[in-house]
Amino acid sequence: MESIPARSAELESKSAQELLAWALTEFRSRVALAASFGAEDVVLIDMLMKLSPTARVFTLDTGRLSPETYTLMEAIRERYGLAIEVYFPQAEAVEAMVREHGVNLFYKSIEHRKRCCGIRKIEPLGRALQGLEAWLTGLRREQAVTRTGVQKVEVDVEHGGIIKLNPLADWTGDQVWAYIRAQDVPYNGLHDRGYPSIGCAPCTRAVGRGEDPRAGRWWWESPDTKECGLHVRSGR
Repeated sequence: MESIPARSAELESKSAQELLAWALTEFRSRVALAASFGAEDVVLIDMLMKLSPTARVFTLDTGRLSPETYTLMEAIRERYGLAIEVYFPQAEAVEAMVREHGVNLFYKSIEHRKRCCGIRKIEPLGRALQGLEAWLTGLRREQAVTRTGVQKVEVDVEHGGIIKLNPLADWTGDQVWAYIRAQDVPYNGLHDRGYPSIGCAPCTRAVGRGEDPRAGRWWWESPDTKECGLHVRSGR
């Protein structure tokens, strides 16, 4: 696996489908897609299922997701016969956090919001990545100021140096939606209500015309803090 970072330029030139096919051949069952069931995720799920019906997809159920997200999860299961691997936060940690700070602590400060994300997302992600050599995400450079440097192939230092693949890094939003329409892929109903980015229900709102696509995520914070910690990129 040491040679993969050295091949980053070659891998960067691959299309999304080509990179997925390479990942499935290279890592087999030790690669999985992390899906929060936004538009990018359903594109990747459709591509993966066409390449390999046994490809792995996992999601982090924070306990605060929107009904529309659960509806889409079921639609994806039915469409592809996909057994989605679901990871929940540790109940004891959630109970202690809520007991100490309240159920909506994330509105009070960035520190509290990051604690909530840490318990509901980051810790479960660590468990989801155990045993994997690589993971796939729907990150795109166009999504936010915190993501402009995203590469298609990265070394994920924060998770033990495994490979992180972002096949749609160079895609535009228009390309994502053109694929969804052309392939008739099921998508989250929140998108039709002005939600370009999907997250936990209390931390996500619709955006207005001309607003940044990520403006609806943690809208009470400044743009440069709008990451939950799942996609920290130390010095890269």
